[in-house]
Amino acid sequence: MSEYRVRDYTPSDFDSVNKLWEETGMGGAERGDNEKTIDESVGIGGRLLVLEESAVNRIIGTSWMTYDGRRIHLHHFGITPAYQGRGLSKILLERSLQYIKDKGIQVKVEVHESNRKALNLYLKYGFNYLGDYRVYIIRDTGTIYDYGTT
Repeated sequence: MSEYRVRDYTPSDFDSVNKLWEETGMGGAERGDNEKTIDESVGIGGRLLVLEESAVNRIIGTSWMTYDGRRIHLHHFGITPAYQGRGLSKILLERSLQYIKDKGIQVKVEVHESNRKALNLYLKYGFNYLGDYRVYIIRDTGTIYDYGTT
């Protein structure tokens, strides 16, 4: 596997990372995935790892770990479709989990129920199902009613 390497994200990676996220459906501008958000999340204890095909310096996977002061949230974890099925997610997940173990903080991941490959991977590496939780989000804060100032 020496033809692949996991390394930390650098700002010059943004265009390649963003393209991968859009290609895989993991992210995009509408989700608030931009350079500023990445820099801020890394600045407060998060980390963004990229999996790169070494020979051509091509980013083929990402693992974005954000920190909220209580736990690490693992998201934007995936491999570009042309490289899936080669065991590369294990390399990336193991490096991500080592970072999390070194920090000594619990980790949470959200996975769509139809993504069987991801579910199986996370279960294999010790993640536990939390039950029948539903996740809700407001992406466009302009849709929130103006409650005035407090």
